[in-house]
Amino acid sequence: MTQVAPEPPLHRALGLTDGELDRIRDLLGRDPNGFELAVFSLLWSEHCGYKHSALLLKRLPSEGERVLQGPGENAGVIDLGEGEAVAFKVESHNHPSAVEPFQGAATGVGGILRDIVAMGARPIAILDGLRFAEPDHHFRRAVAGIGHYGNSVGVATVGGEAVFDEAYRDNCLVNAMCVGLLPTGRVTHARASVTGAHVVLYGATTGRDGIGGASVLASQELGEDDPDKRPSVQIGDPFTGKKLIEASLELVEGGLVESLQDCGAAGLASALAEMARDGAGIEVHLDRVPLREAAMEAWEIMISESQERMVAVVRPQMLAAVERVCTKCELPCTVIGDVTDDGALRAWHDGEVVGDIPATFLTDECPRYDVVREPRPVRKRRASRHNRAPKAWIYEQYDHLVGSRTIRRPGLDAAVLRLRPSLRGLAFALQGPPAAEDDPFTAGVLAVLGSARNVACAGGRPLALTDCLNFGSPEKPEIAWELEQAIEGIAQAAEALGVPVVSGNVSLYNDTDGRSIPPTPVVGCVGLVQDVRFVPGAWRSGDVVLLATAPGDLDLAAEAALVRYVWKVAPFLSLAHDVPDGGLEVALQEAAGHSRIGADVHLPAETRSGQVVLACAPENVERLGKKNVVQIGTVL
Repeated sequence: MTQVAPEPPLHRALGLTDGELDRIRDLLGRDPNGFELAVFSLLWSEHCGYKHSALLLKRLPSEGERVLQGPGENAGVIDLGEGEAVAFKVESHNHPSAVEPFQGAATGVGGILRDIVAMGARPIAILDGLRFAEPDHHFRRAVAGIGHYGNSVGVATVGGEAVFDEAYRDNCLVNAMCVGLLPTGRVTHARASVTGAHVVLYGATTGRDGIGGASVLASQELGEDDPDKRPSVQIGDPFTGKKLIEASLELVEGGLVESLQDCGAAGLASALAEMARDGAGIEVHLDRVPLREAAMEAWEIMISESQERMVAVVRPQMLAAVERVCTKCELPCTVIGDVTDDGALRAWHDGEVVGDIPATFLTDECPRYDVVREPRPVRKRRASRHNRAPKAWIYEQYDHLVGSRTIRRPGLDAAVLRLRPSLRGLAFALQGPPAAEDDPFTAGVLAVLGSARNVACAGGRPLALTDCLNFGSPEKPEIAWELEQAIEGIAQAAEALGVPVVSGNVSLYNDTDGRSIPPTPVVGCVGLVQDVRFVPGAWRSGDVVLLATAPGDLDLAAEAALVRYVWKVAPFLSLAHDVPDGGLEVALQEAAGHSRIGADVHLPAETRSGQVVLACAPENVERLGKKNVVQIGTVL
């Protein structure tokens, strides 16, 4: 007789533990119904609730005199002076990209764009961090997805990195960073604060794509049943995404909305819970939500992750104006609920209450686990030969110039975009650890220093950081140790540089059949360029080639001094190029290829940790000083 295994209890099927179910019962004072369990499973997932990482993340420095918004909102915001601010964040879309690379990568871009828009900022640049086993069909489809969304929506993709390593064979990494601009006085928040205001959903219609993506897909490891998870991958529509951006910015600029929230991971459940925290409540009528599939159940509508949707809090007297803006942009716009003062997230469907949860239970009461951490030996790993191959074919698929701000394109260190109409600019880079780095602390340090040096090489003074922490299951003590060590490395490097970490994302459970990826913290850096006319570009015939170094073996004070030195002398340089993990010879070859002219150089015998290749006209050499700078050659 064939034995059939019993179906797991609903809460376990949704990713909740027995202990978490008991906690939910204690909080509610009753048993939750199926709808409520589905909502809790999403908001208490690692992807939304950071339950295994929140305590560790407190170590990161997040304050500074320029910080207008730190962690806790859709993106961090930094004051640039002169009435301008920059919003930026990096997010992951790893598991969706492993299951369906084109749509996974495309919707990763769409999601991070909406995070920036939700802050009231106009997106101006996208960067991507990709880690795959090899540049195979899977990788090419992810690259095509990034190009498809970014190019179609009209936001320049200007930087990032592509690293190949066999360790990412089963768990590729697709991290996307977005940068946007806004006036300093227009930072928009997600929290609802006006009792009696309407909750308005606008953008695309709602379907079944993406259901359970934040819990079933993003917060569990992959395995042999991956094809069964394809319905959890969202489907992107960049042309609707473009209309959504323009409508959102017009609503914010016109003062027509009180708050704004992207309807991304966990769908309406997350968006409304975030809006209802801090004492506000929300009543939502799910049967009012415009659908593109028939007979969707209440829980499906609530947690669907269909793309290109935003939720706004709108005062009644502003509703007609909001509807006119959305109609002009050909976007459905529907009042689906109202803001209350009772602190509850209450959902109705067909005239009945299907869920009633105090919003703080979903957010502030999410479990915070003090994970067990056990050090593991650091292993030696070899970098893939694919990392030495030219990669211009990757970023040549992206539009670098749309928006008419790009001063420095991809290809060497950081990109630079102009802050029109002034001559100031923004430099930004996205960097992970070297391919063969297995020590998590060093990986965190090098990700920060690498991104900061890249920004400095483009003439930018580093202002702030964003991070994406890609790791295996935190329930494994050795992975929890990796996470803690990487965060410590990021924190110490950020403190040495004097810059805060103002936003970020944690991507855990990057495991397949028990195998975890290497520790992979990826860090984005944004820096201010005082005058884009003096951004280093390419070396010229007759230039002197020099090498600036940080003395010592990963001395953080010396590394920070090197970063400060490079951005200060950048206006006198024709070229500045950070030495990659491939070494000085590789850096010189990249500089020569970028400049389309070679140089006669003498390689020093001693190698250092932080190194930057510099080139300038002979008459500018004295301006560079002599401390830790040596002349190594001349451009032909």
